[in-house]
Amino acid sequence: MNKLYQITKEGKKDLEAELEKLKGRRGEIAIKIAEARDYGDLSENAEYDAAREDQGLVESRIAEIEDILLNADIIKAGKKSSISLGSKVELKNGRKTTTYTVVGPVEANPLEGKVSNESPIGVALFGKKVGDKATVTTPKGTINYEVVAIS
Repeated sequence: MNKLYQITKEGKKDLEAELEKLKGRRGEIAIKIAEARDYGDLSENAEYDAAREDQGLVESRIAEIEDILLNADIIKAGKKSSISLGSKVELKNGRKTTTYTVVGPVEANPLEGKVSNESPIGVALFGKKVGDKATVTTPKGTINYEVVAIS
């Protein structure tokens, strides 16, 4: 049985764009391999090794994205009353306010404000309502948040 990947519509579009970009690189990599092959002995050819390694990385990422898209379960807009997958959440920690979007692990990118539902903060927030408190335990200590808004 294949694993289902929960992603948002935006996440699906991002993956499709990345897939097209990677597929476009195939020709470029093939040219690099051919040029490196022309240098002669492949056993000591660093350019050839680098091009083949690049090809392997691109092909494995293409396969990974195709698997995700094939087995994608698009997150539907959930209830705004409690935090679920796809919820945009405004949190308050003392005077500091932070906004996160709760997504599946495939889309998670904390630098963009996207936290996985499987991460410590995602687990602590899941199911909370406006006004609820959430305690997140991290390697640096415990952080207490108050849920200010859900959209």
